[in-house]
Amino acid sequence: MKTPEKHLYYLSELSDYKIAGGYPDVRNWEVKDKALRKIGAVKNLLVNKNTQRVVYLDVEVDNTIIDANHDPYGRPANSEIREFINEKGENHVIIPIGLVDLNTDQEYVFAEKIDHKTFAETKRIREDTVIERDYENAVLDSYGRSYEHTPVENKMDSDVENAEVYKEERMDKIKQRHNVGEYRDSEKPSKNIEEETEQYFDENETAKKYKIASEDEEFYGRNEFDDSRFYRGKK
Repeated sequence: MKTPEKHLYYLSELSDYKIAGGYPDVRNWEVKDKALRKIGAVKNLLVNKNTQRVVYLDVEVDNTIIDANHDPYGRPANSEIREFINEKGENHVIIPIGLVDLNTDQEYVFAEKIDHKTFAETKRIREDTVIERDYENAVLDSYGRSYEHTPVENKMDSDVENAEVYKEERMDKIKQRHNVGEYRDSEKPSKNIEEETEQYFDENETAKKYKIASEDEEFYGRNEFDDSRFYRGKK
């Protein structure tokens, strides 16, 4: 049975991927909250292969976060699952790349809108954990409390506009990559039933990959994943 492809990979897993020019390698940089209180250090980067972008920082949290011993904020999407708890050995959190800025002179990452208490109340994971969408949503929900005073209608308009622009810029590349829109010539008879069946499944696999890619484009097109403040090269 074929193992389902993950939608997020740690950069250390991808031997053929490297950080693009103009983007500094922030691994091992310290992470500080909006009061410049230490949160931890960047240990890895999480890449979405469909959008070909780094979308999260994987942060090993400081002991002050663990010692705070707060219950995680939010609930899983599945109501039958008990409320999140942080267990022993879980000492990593992910931070969307659009929620931080960089101090390149002193080489630290600045989470300018997130405080220490919010980090302490975020659901943590173990190092190298496979990231599921439920966990991503729980983390975004937790960090989203930093924007609770932003008018909802303004925040929604901004997010939608950002996602639509992002999707338009990248959709052509995705279509080209997955050959979407290319169909077999129905007038040409198939050589045999095995070949026709194989082609049918190939086309369905392509359609499924395109659907997943489109969902990722929409999800990671939100403001929380805008990496423009990371870029330090020339446009």
